[in-house]
Amino acid sequence: MRIRLHGTSSEMTAALAALAKTFNIRYVSRRYPDRSPSTLERIYLDATPRKDVRP
Repeated sequence: MRIRLHGTSSEMTAALAALAKTFNIRYVSRRYPDRSPSTLERIYLDATPRKDVRP
């Protein structure tokens, strides 16, 4: 699946760590900054559910 994260740099770092507990992260794009004056950025992930994690 493809996931887009949008937020501050520290929010995305925390979100990536949390997602890695449930998903196999296969690809992480570079960070794309929003236009000024926004301080937010976006990254895109390709991920698959981990088989060793139970819902």
